[in-house]
Amino acid sequence: MQGLRRRLLFIALYEGLAIACTSLGLALLADGGVAHAGVMAVASSAIAVAWNFAFNHLFERWEARQSVRGRSVARRVAHAIGFEGGLIVWLVPLFAWWFGVSLWRAFVMDLGLVVFFLGYTFVFNWGFDRMFGLPASALPHGQHS
Repeated sequence: MQGLRRRLLFIALYEGLAIACTSLGLALLADGGVAHAGVMAVASSAIAVAWNFAFNHLFERWEARQSVRGRSVARRVAHAIGFEGGLIVWLVPLFAWWFGVSLWRAFVMDLGLVVFFLGYTFVFNWGFDRMFGLPASALPHGQHS
């Protein structure tokens, strides 16, 4: 499976499973109900997708103006820190308000999500590629799926 169909399936499965997992995780971290946490899981997913789109647009505009081209480790680290930092700015106050907790507790909840998503993203991508095959960009030259 390739192209737009692959991307749409990837996003739907990735976000659907992430919402289910984060609903449970947030419910445990906030000592609350899964339904209440589920609303925030959906909201944080929507915020993450929107922030990803906006941040990558801004980052790529900045990147295009740089004299040194390419994506070094330092630039990739800056990208990751910028993205996660921006997400913290959006999610921590929202978590504090929604769950009625301190900003510190909301920050710890968000850090829990960051740690979860590091592992989740790795495992999900590996499983998705095993189930649906590699994208065309990763296939050896001349091989089609």
